[in-house]
Amino acid sequence: MYELELEEAVKRVKEIKAKIICIQLPDGLKPKAKEIVDKIERETGAKVLIWLGSNFGACDMPLGLEKMKVDLLISWGHNPFNKRLEGW
Repeated sequence: MYELELEEAVKRVKEIKAKIICIQLPDGLKPKAKEIVDKIERETGAKVLIWLGSNFGACDMPLGLEKMKVDLLISWGHNPFNKRLEGW
């Protein structure tokens, strides 16, 4: 079982007043996409886009985020990530 830390994601969206968010999930967590989108949209009013491309780790950034005018990228993974390093 993975801890998605959805409350942390919602908190961050609210902190920066993001309007358009892109979520990036590894294949193993893609079945959780609807749960993630529903919670973020319901609790923040932001629009959530799902990146359907690859996600091989924290350095695998989706190309074209600038064109989509995304305010925030939230990338989930299978391993814990030091929040101080990722800017939370």
